[in-house]
Amino acid sequence: MKTAEFDYALPPEMIAQTPIEPRDSSRLLVLERRSDEISHRHFRDLGEYLRPGDLLVANDSRVIPARLQGRKPSGGGVEVFLLKRLDERVWEALVRGKRLRPGTKIKIQNPKLKAPIESSPLWATVVAETPDGRRVVEFDHPVEPLLDDLGLVPLPPYVHEPLHDPERYQTVYARVQGSVAAPTAGLHFTPTLIDRLQADGVRFAFVTLHVGLDTFRPVKTEHIEDHAMHSEWADLPAETAVAIHQTRRQGGRVVAVGTTAVRVLETAASLPETNLEPETWNLQPFRTWADLFITPGYHFRLVDALITNFHLPRSTLLMLVAAFTGKPLLDRAYQEAIAQGYRFYSFGDAMLTL
Repeated sequence: MKTAEFDYALPPEMIAQTPIEPRDSSRLLVLERRSDEISHRHFRDLGEYLRPGDLLVANDSRVIPARLQGRKPSGGGVEVFLLKRLDERVWEALVRGKRLRPGTKIKIQNPKLKAPIESSPLWATVVAETPDGRRVVEFDHPVEPLLDDLGLVPLPPYVHEPLHDPERYQTVYARVQGSVAAPTAGLHFTPTLIDRLQADGVRFAFVTLHVGLDTFRPVKTEHIEDHAMHSEWADLPAETAVAIHQTRRQGGRVVAVGTTAVRVLETAASLPETNLEPETWNLQPFRTWADLFITPGYHFRLVDALITNFHLPRSTLLMLVAAFTGKPLLDRAYQEAIAQGYRFYSFGDAMLTL
């Protein structure tokens, strides 16, 4: 398929700049694949579409304060945007500034004080440049324990309003540090909604996928088949594998909360040792880098229903949702969402496909 088939025009004013309160008051567009019906609800109504015995599988990755500010010895300003942890002190990063060749040293600053930290100085050294213009940087000691003090929460490039509460760019169940962007389908859940769903017999299980910056980048190849998918760290715990087996055995549905949860589940389904036949079921936990690229024509093996946000044109996320929903229905849903004034992207509204 051509990448241009996943393009669409969106008025800029429909890109949500701030989160809505409360979280579950966002709108929910519901798609019924069997009937091609589209309904307009609110996220707090989610329970009306779920059944006792259904399993919601959500991504519990937590966004790290990945943006670091610093200065070179010459005084020039630098921003280090952490992307991927390669070792205890080594990261792949986007580094913005002038003449940042290998060997360049950067003194990390405390953004709250607007001055270099003195009590626990932290230096980063550019050790390599990648073919796509990123940098590999090595810190003089592990940076993760210092991120809460030194780092800023990164927001997507299309969000221009400041975020006054950084926790609002975290899901209420986020616990495993590692993402540089939020798994945004989960931002709509509140503790009260979770309690209500569980009281109705809906269960929750968690996977981890650390979302990378490439999530937001459009596919640039003419044909989607030529796109090289980025990899992200994924974890399917043993208890989640057991919960999925119990759900399937009892006739419940596996409902993925977001495209990141889909990628973990379907990666598990694609492993050589996996067997999803009822009599010989074998779904093993795993921890590895996941680079599964799901496009129309893909056969889903574990995911029965999907909760997601509205995604950027030409993005791998939009292609995944098109594969699950069916492209004609998804195209119609996006057209109706635009006509009905839905809010788009990270802080926007949600969609449920059954």
